[in-house]
Amino acid sequence: MTSPRAATEPPPDAPLDAETLSFLTRPGLRRLWTAARTRLERNGLQPTGTLKLQDLDAAEREALSLLLAKPLTAPSATIRLQDLDTRLRTSAARRGLAATLAALGPPLTDHRAARDAAAAERAELWSTAEATLTATPLSSLPWPARWLEEIRRTGTLTRQDPGTALTTVTQAIQTLATLFPATDPDPNRNPIPATWGRGELATRTTGSAHGLDDGTLLARLVLRGIALASGADLPADAPGRRALWRRASVTPDEVSSTVLTYGLRPTGDTWQETALRERAAHHLETHLTLRELRTLHLELPPRTLIHLCENPRVAEAAADAGCTAPLICTSGSATTVVLTLLDGLAATGCDFTYHGDFDWPGIALANRVIGRYGAKAWRMTAADYEYVATRAELHGTPPLPLTATRVEAVWDAELAPTMEALGMALHEEAALDLLLEDLR
Repeated sequence: MTSPRAATEPPPDAPLDAETLSFLTRPGLRRLWTAARTRLERNGLQPTGTLKLQDLDAAEREALSLLLAKPLTAPSATIRLQDLDTRLRTSAARRGLAATLAALGPPLTDHRAARDAAAAERAELWSTAEATLTATPLSSLPWPARWLEEIRRTGTLTRQDPGTALTTVTQAIQTLATLFPATDPDPNRNPIPATWGRGELATRTTGSAHGLDDGTLLARLVLRGIALASGADLPADAPGRRALWRRASVTPDEVSSTVLTYGLRPTGDTWQETALRERAAHHLETHLTLRELRTLHLELPPRTLIHLCENPRVAEAAADAGCTAPLICTSGSATTVVLTLLDGLAATGCDFTYHGDFDWPGIALANRVIGRYGAKAWRMTAADYEYVATRAELHGTPPLPLTATRVEAVWDAELAPTMEALGMALHEEAALDLLLEDLR
């Protein structure tokens, strides 16, 4: 592979000629290129240091001898990368070690440069964040510097791409500065409202009404700041996060999520309780929002038994049938608004009985509800399941296969094995007539 030294090297992206490529890609050189690539990527792509190849076979010794233009007969060889670089430049390859490895592919990665660039990006991120913070009224408060240091220590932002990280921390600072303005604001500015809607605040500071939605990185950073400002712990659940937003005079969206109720007859005498009793008397279902639950005094007579179901069809059928028993629907999962209502009723001494789907997600939901409220199972035993399954078969109902992972029912040890043995999932509607008998 010897060639007169070229006056100039070819362009970096110039391909190797076929004969040279064939020689350099022979199996006997594979270990050399792998080791050289690792060393160069670690050395800032500079051909420094040495490589030691051990246990060379005959093919490797032959290939290395031809490449280095000197005989190798020992089972090991020590190769100076600078010598290899010089040899390649005077060979038919006509380029140094780094350019040769790049031509053989894949492209080289300068890990040292990447580390330096990442460090520079992190330094730029934090210096920009500190400068942004200093330019706001937050700089006069004791907690924002600690907030920024906590974010830096957790590494939350540095796991994002640099652009996203910088935008997020800048928006978080702007949001907190909006919530905690200077004590003597410029009278020429627009007045700052005492209370913000979360969507309104998000639009003001991010341009999107969803910028502060629950679960976003920006919302987590802002909540961390609010917690430090108010001396509160950072909450781990949705109700706690909403309470923390309210401490900063931010009202979360409390109207889009509802809980479906039927037949609730509270004893209070406000217009809200009166309206619920009127709707119950006229056999009308009612959707309650979190906003309503915060002001509603929902007291029922002590030991009132409330039936809980999973599917809205049960509430609809109960209304059509003129049933009188109070009923609350989880609508497939016990969301925050559902749990808020049930927590309030449990605190007033109500009792609960629960029915849901006979499938594994349905059993898991039933376990949660029954465990949280000490509810009784409502037609949810193994015998109930067998009865409804047998009846469905006799009626020629196409079977719905039972899928997903088995879940043990905390109220009946026989239910899960019985369901697994029959292999049939049954939605709540399959027992609708039985449930309506109990609700009448």
